[in-house]
Amino acid sequence: MANVSDNVQVFMAGMPSAEHCKKLRVGIVAAEWNDNVISPLLQGAIDTLTENNVCPENIFISRVPGTVELTYGAKCMIESLCPDAVIVLGCVVRGDTPHFDYVCDSVTQGVTELNLRERVPVIFGVITTNNMEQALDRAGGKVGNKGSECAATALKMTALKATALNGEEKSLL
Repeated sequence: MANVSDNVQVFMAGMPSAEHCKKLRVGIVAAEWNDNVISPLLQGAIDTLTENNVCPENIFISRVPGTVELTYGAKCMIESLCPDAVIVLGCVVRGDTPHFDYVCDSVTQGVTELNLRERVPVIFGVITTNNMEQALDRAGGKVGNKGSECAATALKMTALKATALNGEEKSLL
């Protein structure tokens, strides 16, 4: 079985060129709820973007109250800032009520709809776990940083979009 480090190395391989990334505008919409998880995810995303040559002044961050509000926040960001990609970051921890299911279904459906309707990739960075320990493991803990992975996904999707729009056979990756 591969370990987390091996998976991250494979995932981070094939990143778009520095030239491609220098021109990108990336939005991040992050929930305020469960900030002990969200803050490290947000920092991981920012670090990965800047390490891959996205200019810090081209990274736009908005905070929304909770995970359900991520979809609306992403829509507003797309309409007002014209980013090349938007990353949504949230954390939903299972509790004793069906609230977990409603929140997860809402944000999943909302992000899917945005991806189908808009011309900007919206990257799903919502951690859904059974307990806080699992969430922290995914926010820079032993399972890695899902915010960083979402930033890498955003960069790869912008390259895919650029290739598709140019009708090119070759990849920018």
